[in-house]
Amino acid sequence: MLCGHYTPEVTDHLSHTPVLLETALSVLHPEAGDSVLDVTLGLGGHAEAFAKVVGPDGSLIGLDADPRNLASAQNRLLPFHTVTCVHANFHDLAALALPHFDIIFADLGLSSPHLDDPKRGFSFRSDAPLDLRFDPSAGLSAARWLQEVDAEELTRVLREYGEVPHPHQLAILLKDQLPQTTFELVRAVEQILHWRAQSFLPQVFQALRIAVNDELSALDTLLDVGPSLLNEDGRMGVISYHSLEDRRVKQVFRMITTAPKNLENGQDLYPASYSLLTRKAILPTEDEIHRNPRARSAKFRAIRRVKLQS
Repeated sequence: MLCGHYTPEVTDHLSHTPVLLETALSVLHPEAGDSVLDVTLGLGGHAEAFAKVVGPDGSLIGLDADPRNLASAQNRLLPFHTVTCVHANFHDLAALALPHFDIIFADLGLSSPHLDDPKRGFSFRSDAPLDLRFDPSAGLSAARWLQEVDAEELTRVLREYGEVPHPHQLAILLKDQLPQTTFELVRAVEQILHWRAQSFLPQVFQALRIAVNDELSALDTLLDVGPSLLNEDGRMGVISYHSLEDRRVKQVFRMITTAPKNLENGQDLYPASYSLLTRKAILPTEDEIHRNPRARSAKFRAIRRVKLQS
């Protein structure tokens, strides 16, 4: 699907500010003619910046699980004829038969429409059906997922994905009440956490969202398959927003950039196939956070595929 199809009913979010954009461009260093894979196209902000640099001799493939985001990105990327948009989740990266790339990029955060459109059910500040799916045409809504999951698994999700207090009590109550809307979920949380509910509502919604969209499994797939899709000297960068994501990125990037050791003498058996471009996670500046509060928790890490010795 070329990014040249205009959908009038979709709002073009051209005022959207991509998180850590200058950092991503500086570290990943796109050049004219490069090939780029953006696995989280979103509203197309990062993709637009990459496309401008790689130019007509380069190419960009953008993936997004959300069909509305994909349509908005298509509108934004109309001027670029070497951009291809694909309705897909990077969970299916291995099955997409993609070529190799000079740059692979992922911004794991929620896109603005997910939070700004109350009908999507991502925000606890507006009453809406309890959905939380990135792709409303696939999988189970959060309300339906709560019907299907058992209390033990729901307890684990609330504890591990949201670090929510009293996860078992809340799980039992949710299984009893089976909330269908965001406000019904809010009231259930208030019954268990009382005056602390407002502080933990973001974590509750985060935990259910991660489970409904199988986000951590998708990230594991990206970190497993993505590096192997890099050309020699290719770069891969990931922006994460919470410790569950960043810990995975940090651990995998550290593992694949560390040369395997001889267990007897500690010497490198052979050089690592990748090198770190970021020794530590790069955080947004205070100025960026002021301009774009949603960047507050962002962390950027990147690696490079090492050139083979000739």
